[in-house]
Amino acid sequence: MKITRLTLWQLDLPLTEPYYLSGGRLRFDRLDSTCLRIDTDEGLCGWGEGCPWGHTYLPAHGPGIRAGIATLAPALIGLDPRSVDHVNRVMDVQLPGHPYVKSAVDIACWDILGQAANMPLWQLLGGESATPVAVNSSISTGTPEQMIALINRAAERGYTVHSAKVGGTDIVADIARIEGISAALPTGHRVTFDVNRAWQPATAVEVLNSVTARDWVEQPCETLDQCAHVAARVKNPILLDECMVTMADHLEAWRRSACEGVKVKPNRVGGLTKARQIRDFGVSVGWQMHIEDVGGSALADTAAIHLAAATPDANRLASWLCHYHLSADPVPGQGARNVNGFATPPDTPGLGVIPNPDHLGDPFAIFE
Repeated sequence: MKITRLTLWQLDLPLTEPYYLSGGRLRFDRLDSTCLRIDTDEGLCGWGEGCPWGHTYLPAHGPGIRAGIATLAPALIGLDPRSVDHVNRVMDVQLPGHPYVKSAVDIACWDILGQAANMPLWQLLGGESATPVAVNSSISTGTPEQMIALINRAAERGYTVHSAKVGGTDIVADIARIEGISAALPTGHRVTFDVNRAWQPATAVEVLNSVTARDWVEQPCETLDQCAHVAARVKNPILLDECMVTMADHLEAWRRSACEGVKVKPNRVGGLTKARQIRDFGVSVGWQMHIEDVGGSALADTAAIHLAAATPDANRLASWLCHYHLSADPVPGQGARNVNGFATPPDTPGLGVIPNPDHLGDPFAIFE
């Protein structure tokens, strides 16, 4: 089997309402997504999606994905997409770094591999069954009252796990947010306080040693060095996210006891192949993990849910679904969706999401 064609679509995905994180310093209204279809000489085709959360959140942007795939395409034509590790090695030789560019290609190859093997991705990734995965809400930065109202709205839709965005220079406001949310959290619900790297180390130590809450705190500072400094001085379990890209980052975080868990996002680390490697390492060292994607439609969300469902219960926390923040749905009714606080991966071979090209508009580019 050989890759014969790559087709790209650019998708504009507006958010249902403006979204603030990192103490309110970052604001988002819409996402720039890239949908990819890989065709083969045996009639199978696979789908993938790459979607940064805007261009200020991480070193990634929508046009960069499309430019990167254009660079990679000549080297991909003629490869066997079922050989996912080899495809990744070729991409890393042809374009060192830029993992976010490669994720859609990798996911589309996994989709083809699953179809060829007549197996859903959760099974190829090591799962025993299509396990329902708890999904967490994502609560935009605001006053304690505003954030509690958003949590209550999410609870009405079945969410029992929440990610509350805090962080900034106003220490008193952050303490009030954390304590207020902890006190008002519905019985049986859990929360992670996500700082999105907005604190300086001194701020993180002061805030976390001032609150009574002992919930997870995610990415308190910008760098791994800073987060490790904080982890050694607070009692809250630390979850790392934005500073964790390569396997070397994860090894260093474990060596330095910088965290008790990580977020594994296929679009950030380069696709399912590398996300699976990181997941397996996390299991081996006893980390707990949120496995979800950076952004995108239900197509991108479903790829991450396949990996989450294949992760042991003891190591799996919850997963976020970006598509619930979107006012557009390019794959209506398909993929992993929130049903009473849980998302279940499709049981059909491959990814289990097949966009209708007529709904995507004209292709952005075709390589063959």
